[in-house]
Amino acid sequence: MPDPVNTYRSSNGAPGPQYWQNSADYELHAALDTKSKQLATDEIITYTNNSPDALPSLWILLEQNIYRKDSRSRLASGGVRRGRRAAAEAGPAPSSEGFILDAVEIESGKQRTKVPYLVDDTRMQVQLPEPLRGKGGVLRLHIHYHYTVPGAWGGRTSVGMSKQGEIYDIAQWYPRMCVYDDLRGWDTLPYIGAEFYLEYGHFDYFVTVPWNYIVAGSGELVNPKDVLTKTEMDRLAQARTSDATVYIRKADEINDPATRPKRDGDLTWHFHMDHTRDAVWSASPAFVWDAARMNLPDGKTSLAMSVYPPESAGPDAWDKSTEYVKNTIENFSKHWYPYEWPTAVSIAGFSSGMEYPGVVFDGVDDKGPFLFWLTAHEIGHDWFPMIVGSNERRHAFMDEGFNTFIDIEESDLYANGKYGPKRDSEYSAGGEPPDMILKVLDDPDAPTLMVAADDYTGQLGHPVSYFKGAYGMVLLREQILGPERFDRAFRKYIRDWAYKHPSPSDFFRAMESEGGEDLSWFWRGWYMNNWRYDVAADKIDGTTATLSNRGQLVLPTTVEFTFTDGTKQRVKLPVETWLTKGTYTWSSDDRKPIASVLVDPDHKLPDDNRANNALTSK
Repeated sequence: MPDPVNTYRSSNGAPGPQYWQNSADYELHAALDTKSKQLATDEIITYTNNSPDALPSLWILLEQNIYRKDSRSRLASGGVRRGRRAAAEAGPAPSSEGFILDAVEIESGKQRTKVPYLVDDTRMQVQLPEPLRGKGGVLRLHIHYHYTVPGAWGGRTSVGMSKQGEIYDIAQWYPRMCVYDDLRGWDTLPYIGAEFYLEYGHFDYFVTVPWNYIVAGSGELVNPKDVLTKTEMDRLAQARTSDATVYIRKADEINDPATRPKRDGDLTWHFHMDHTRDAVWSASPAFVWDAARMNLPDGKTSLAMSVYPPESAGPDAWDKSTEYVKNTIENFSKHWYPYEWPTAVSIAGFSSGMEYPGVVFDGVDDKGPFLFWLTAHEIGHDWFPMIVGSNERRHAFMDEGFNTFIDIEESDLYANGKYGPKRDSEYSAGGEPPDMILKVLDDPDAPTLMVAADDYTGQLGHPVSYFKGAYGMVLLREQILGPERFDRAFRKYIRDWAYKHPSPSDFFRAMESEGGEDLSWFWRGWYMNNWRYDVAADKIDGTTATLSNRGQLVLPTTVEFTFTDGTKQRVKLPVETWLTKGTYTWSSDDRKPIASVLVDPDHKLPDDNRANNALTSK
C-alpha cells in the first residue's frame, strides 16, 4: 500500500486509535459591491490544533490568487484556462490582483496583534509569535481583505449576465486553512486548477448585497425575517412539508419591489452550517426560487431548493431541478449514508458543473438529460468529498470516480430509468463501458488513477479519474466481491471516514478487510497501473478446452461452454486460476464433448481483444 499502517490509520482501513484531525471554524462578514464587482470581507478563523505537534506557523490557501498574471497556474498554462473548461473555452483566463490583504492579525485576549506573513502564489504562511501547542491548542486569526470577482467561468467562481440581471457565483472567496495531517504535515499543494483539500468546522457567514438581490448559500438561512417577505416565509414553511415543488419566488415576481422587504439600500443575509469543509453562495436579482422537502432515514428531513433565472425554466429544464436534487439525495441517503445538512440547493449561473457542501453550480442553459446527469453528479459530491473528505488535489478518483459510480444507480432509479443507463461524458461517453474503457487502457499516454489531479494530461482527466475510477468500482461490486459484500464494505468505509480524511490506502484496506478478499492484484493492476485484460479461448480438443491469459490484469472470468448435445454450462474462473501459469485447461465433470467456448458471454469485462473470446471446434 502507498501509506503504512500506524496508530493513526488502522490495518482494517478505519481511523486508528490515535487518529487526530485539526479543525477550522469561520466567521465571515462579506459585502458585495455590484458596481465595482468587488467583495470585501472581515474574516475570523478559529483554528484548533489537535495534532501532537506544536506549530510555529500556519499555512493558508489564497485561491483567488490564481487569477494574478504571475500565478503559477497562468504561467504554467501559457495564460489560458486550465482544467475542465480548457478545451471548450479558449482565450486568456480572467485576470485580477487576487486577494488584497488589508490586515492579518492574531487575537490575544481583547487585543489584536499584526503578524508577519509571506505570500507565495496561492498560499500564505503566517509566522506565529509563539508556536501553537498541540493536542488542543486554539488561536483566532483575523483577516480583512477584498478582491475582484472573476468573469464567466472564473475557475469555479464567476459573475455573468442573465436576461434580467447579473448572477454572482461566489466560491474560493475567503482565505482558508491548509490541512495539517498525519501523512504530510502541512499539505500545501498550490491551486493550479484541480480541486480542494480542506479542514472541517462550523461556518457562520453574513452576506450584504443590494436590497433586490436573492442570496442562496450553503447551510441554513438564519435570519429569514430580515431578508424575506411574509409571503416568502409562508411559502418556505409550506415547502418544508411538501413532497411537491413549491415556489418561494415566482418568475412574474422578479421585478416586483413588493417581493422584497425593503426597496432601497442593502440587506444582510446570515447563513450557518455545521460540520462542513466549505461554504459558498450565489446572489442575483433575477432568481426564481423553489423548494421541496427531502425525506431522509430515521424520519429526518431536509430541504431541496433551486434558484435560476426565468429563461432557464421549462418542463424539461430547471422546473425539474429541485425534483432531481430531492430524488438524488433521498436515494443516496438510503443506500450509502444519510445526508445531514439542513438544505441542498442547485443554482443556475455561469460556473456550470461545480460542487460545494450543500450547493451545486450548474448552467443557465442546462436542460434535458444533461441537466439530470449533471445535477445527480454534482449533488453526489456531497458524499465524495464533502462528507468523506478525501484529498481531491492529490487523489481525484476518490471523489470523481466514487461519485460517478454512485451516479450510475441514480440514472437507473429516477422515473423508472428515464435517463438510464448512465452513458454521459463522465461515464462511457455513449458506448458500453467494457468497450469504451479500452481507449484509456490502450493509450500509452494515459496516467494511472494514482497521479495527482493536476498531472492529468490533455483530455485524459475525465476518462481516467471519472470513468476508469467509476468502472473500477463497478467491476469490484459486480464481478469481484458481489453486491452484498461490496455494499457492506463500502458503507463501512463511508461511515468510518465521514467528516475525516482518508487516503487511497485506507480505502484499499477497508474494502479488503470488510469485503473479505485479498485485492492486491486489483489495486496493482487497475489503480497503480493501466494493465490490460485479455483472456482467450485457444483450443478445443474433444472434451477439453484450453484458455490463456494474454494480458497483465486478472479478473474473475465467466466462460460459457456449449456441448455437442446442445446443452451449456457456465463457469466463473477465479483470479487464482492464473496464479502460477498463463494457461488453463477445462473439462466438464461428465467429460462431454465441447462444441464451442465463449469468454465473457455477458460482455461485462474490459477484454482488450474480443476477437479471441469465441472458439468453435472443427
